[in-house]
Amino acid sequence: MPDYTLEHAHGGRVAGVDEVGRGPLAGPVVAAAVMFLSGVPGHLADTLDDSKKLRPKVRQQLYDTLHQTPDVLIGVGAASVAEIEQHNILRASWIAMQRAVGRLPQWPELVLVDGNAAPDFGCPAQCVVGGDAISLSIAAASVVAKVVRDRAMERLAQRWPAYGWGR
Repeated sequence: MPDYTLEHAHGGRVAGVDEVGRGPLAGPVVAAAVMFLSGVPGHLADTLDDSKKLRPKVRQQLYDTLHQTPDVLIGVGAASVAEIEQHNILRASWIAMQRAVGRLPQWPELVLVDGNAAPDFGCPAQCVVGGDAISLSIAAASVVAKVVRDRAMERLAQRWPAYGWGR
């Protein structure tokens, strides 16, 4: 289970960032940035985990709770299929991450990125391989990004049902 050790060690405003959509190569890549200004409330700390390990209903509940909890800042960014084709999937995921961080209401002092490489955010960044299973901020970003992208893919599935994008 992820914890708040990395964020606490920094002691300042730390944003966790994760993206979804690199693997399937269909639809946009979506990234989220989440920053807990006052630490992680116990009810969230006990439930947050890598979004891939959570049932859809639990992800949705966590998404709603994150958006309703004071002192939780959320930014979401995406890169379109056209941007993926123009830049490649890695660069497009970095664009989405930069957009997510840029949409946070306050600028972080440190960005924790799930993975082994990070784009330039204009502030220090630390890569954390398997970060969504290590850091609560990254796990929260994982949940937000997954719910947002799943919703986008469900809308695409309604337009083109033969592809099964809703699944």
